[in-house]
Amino acid sequence: MPRFTDQLGREIELPTGGAKRIVSLVPSISESVCDLEATDALVGITSFCVHPDSVYRSRTRVGGTKNFKIDRIRALEPDLILANKEENPKRNILELAESFPVWVSDVSDVQGAAQLMDELGILLNRHVEADLWSKRILEAEVQLQSAGKELEGLSALYLIWKDPYMAAGTDTFISSVMEGMGIRNALRNQEQSLRYPAIDEAKIEALQADLIFLSSEPYPFAEKHCQDLDHCSRLATICVDGEAFSWYGSRFAKRSDYLLSLLRQIQLLL
Repeated sequence: MPRFTDQLGREIELPTGGAKRIVSLVPSISESVCDLEATDALVGITSFCVHPDSVYRSRTRVGGTKNFKIDRIRALEPDLILANKEENPKRNILELAESFPVWVSDVSDVQGAAQLMDELGILLNRHVEADLWSKRILEAEVQLQSAGKELEGLSALYLIWKDPYMAAGTDTFISSVMEGMGIRNALRNQEQSLRYPAIDEAKIEALQADLIFLSSEPYPFAEKHCQDLDHCSRLATICVDGEAFSWYGSRFAKRSDYLLSLLRQIQLLL
């Protein structure tokens, strides 16, 4: 049987002819599988795999990314499970790996997102489609870098949670997207033991970030929350599309227009 190596260096074996029954435990990867035209093989997804809508409504949902139901996955009899180091609990992935091939991704920057599409293309035998998407991702990054040159020097704190507030640290895909836009992560020079550290309002204010971004996910920040932290940012506190910043598959390329419009919005504040 063909052997493949995942992004943690683990080897898995797939049936000759490729995977025919795939369970994806990662929303951005579920969408990417569909964009690689391998939708028919996708039999199981999480409750957060909302794109595309037709797949969300028609596939078996196995639970959340952190609390998926192993018995429900077993019942689907997958010949490939797609997981992620950060999003899925290690102990549960190891349990699944005892019975099924589990391919684990580990993406922390935009270059890694393009590489992910290439590797999924190899895994799913969708080489041409993967090449097109990886090029789109890299082209989007170049566009953002060019458009963000005027913003170099600006800092932003990106919050993903409330009560307590939690922020995206520097070793995250979110931070890579911001830096690619010319916006420095306000936590860049701060000591961080966690990728998503808790941060209280006093420290948020002390950071004196030019911008504060409130993500639409996983906590559903809304405009009303901006008022709570407006005094902590020099320019503005802005609600942003969390998918555009944190979904590291094909969604990044598809939402690059949104990121460009956000840059234009920020430029008007200068």
